[in-house]
Amino acid sequence: MNVLLVVLAFWLPGLVFGAAIRLRGWLLAAAAPILTFGIVSLGVPVLGGLGIRWNTLDVAVWTLVLSAAGFGLAFLVRRFTARRHPDWADAAAAPARSLRAHLLIGAGVFAGSLVGVVTFLRGTHGLDQVQQGWDAPFHGNLVRWIAEHGDARPSTVGTIANLPNQTDYFYPDTYHALLALVFDKAGLAMMPTLNMAALTVILCVPIGVAAMCHVWRMPPIAVGAAAAVSASFTNFPYDSLWRGPLWPYVAGVALIPAMLALARLLLEPRGIAGPVAIGVGVAGLIGLHTSVAFVVVVYFLLILLAVLVRFERIDWRRSAPSLGATIALAVVCGLPLALPSLYNAGGVTSASWSSEATVSGGLGETLTFSPMADFPLWWIGVPAFIGVIFLVRHRRMLWMVAAYVVFGGLFAATVSLETPLIHTLTGVFYNDHYRIGALVPLAGAVAFGEFTDTACRWFARKAGARLPNVSATTLTAVGVVVLLVLVGGLSRGGYVGRNAARLQYGYGGGPTVSDAERAAFSWLATRVKPGERVMNGKADGSVWMYALDGVQPVEWTFYGAEGDTPAGYLGVYLDDIDRFPRVRELLTDLKVRYVFVGNGMVTPDQKNGPGLRALSTNPEFKVVFRNPGATVYEIEGQQGVVSSGAAPASGTGR
Repeated sequence: MNVLLVVLAFWLPGLVFGAAIRLRGWLLAAAAPILTFGIVSLGVPVLGGLGIRWNTLDVAVWTLVLSAAGFGLAFLVRRFTARRHPDWADAAAAPARSLRAHLLIGAGVFAGSLVGVVTFLRGTHGLDQVQQGWDAPFHGNLVRWIAEHGDARPSTVGTIANLPNQTDYFYPDTYHALLALVFDKAGLAMMPTLNMAALTVILCVPIGVAAMCHVWRMPPIAVGAAAAVSASFTNFPYDSLWRGPLWPYVAGVALIPAMLALARLLLEPRGIAGPVAIGVGVAGLIGLHTSVAFVVVVYFLLILLAVLVRFERIDWRRSAPSLGATIALAVVCGLPLALPSLYNAGGVTSASWSSEATVSGGLGETLTFSPMADFPLWWIGVPAFIGVIFLVRHRRMLWMVAAYVVFGGLFAATVSLETPLIHTLTGVFYNDHYRIGALVPLAGAVAFGEFTDTACRWFARKAGARLPNVSATTLTAVGVVVLLVLVGGLSRGGYVGRNAARLQYGYGGGPTVSDAERAAFSWLATRVKPGERVMNGKADGSVWMYALDGVQPVEWTFYGAEGDTPAGYLGVYLDDIDRFPRVRELLTDLKVRYVFVGNGMVTPDQKNGPGLRALSTNPEFKVVFRNPGATVYEIEGQQGVVSSGAAPASGTGR
């Protein structure tokens, strides 16, 4: 059960810190992962700058130091506030609920979590399967690199992006820094680490939605129903887990509900819990994916607008100190982490994805909460749209309705139109409609909860007129059960089959990395010595060899190295080793003895460089391992490339 280390890594640091600053209940449970990522984000530059190795023990000490500081600050502020403002006694961050209500909310969280777990495991065929997408090996390589080198600062990881020694390189690596702490602990291998992390992110969604709806005063039935369907939408989280995969982005979006739950503490302050948790949470979101911070800013502005037009109540005199402290802490914690992202800002905003729908089609996908879906989620999407109308009628969480209009409208525009204005507005999301569409289902879950509560209360009133001897509570419960059974049956268990089928796009035992190629990686791992690298192509699954087995390749990513680099040159001229002396010189400098050539390519139109396509006809390259998915060559004259010596080739493998 070593995979449970990942769950502990997500929750335990945040639980300790959150409890220290006096978060409690559902809010603490939901906020723990975002606080964990915040602790990691802040720790990366601090520990790295002090020369402290990035490992489990040192990060645990860092967590305890921050928690002690948070506890002390919370204690002092609480005493000061009690002395200066005795009328500001700690107020509940959420309405008082009965045990029955909490059980109902818990049932919704359990149902949503169960749907997520079953969908993910069915779609991936287990935790050991390799994700075949374009970005997956980069994430795996980054986790292992941090774990092996003990330094999580982005400026130190350029090598795995084919940019060695580039100290201004930046990629938000908080997600990978956390996983590096548990990778290889208790025998936890790479793919179970990555896959369990993706599954744990899914588990963050139902509990986050429940906490958010709970603190924003939604009825218990609505809270439970929202949590129950939160993991049933195709576009989020599943499309972003098979396409890419966008693991850090998915984690950031999954934690937005927790951040919105914390936002309630700005309207009803409880000591320093709100400002500190939000400040640390902002650091966590920026460290996961910078674009998510922009999403949170939009939500907070919409909440502010709701306050200004008096849809949400606030005591300005009491909230002013918290608001000021929150802004200050968010800037202090977030700005230093966001500034390095400017390194690649141009590359992000210049990305472009072609439109994939008509204007009416994009609008329809938004109205049914089914972005990028071939067939709408009728049995969840239509009730959710009706629930939006109920939210407006009941004047409940109108800022969420506004967010649905903003993000839904932005998705409908970017998926169907190509204009400079749209590209500017969506630049921070790589102009990618999948990423923007992932922001729509949150409003759908909330609206579905409102629909469920309203429909069940209507049923109780109508049935109560005919059954006066039956209590309204019993009739409401019957209505909930009938509605959920109906929706669950028609949607076939919350669209588990449909969403699992989408996940299977990224998990199929190939073509990028097959079991045969993994066997070749393992063969190399027993022969390659420290400091030695394996020459490989940019388009086959060989860029996975480091993440899976610790064998360093020459080509690290599917993008391939630039032509003026050693890796780029070898990719073109490797098989001309007998004609161009520079080939041998570069191989010796890089300490290359073996060449790996895989059969599966990351996309049908991708090919390895011309230097790796005809090695079998060159006597300088001797086959030492071959199976149906891969061939490993040993280069004549390179056997002594590593001074410590390498094991001799043992013949052709099968």
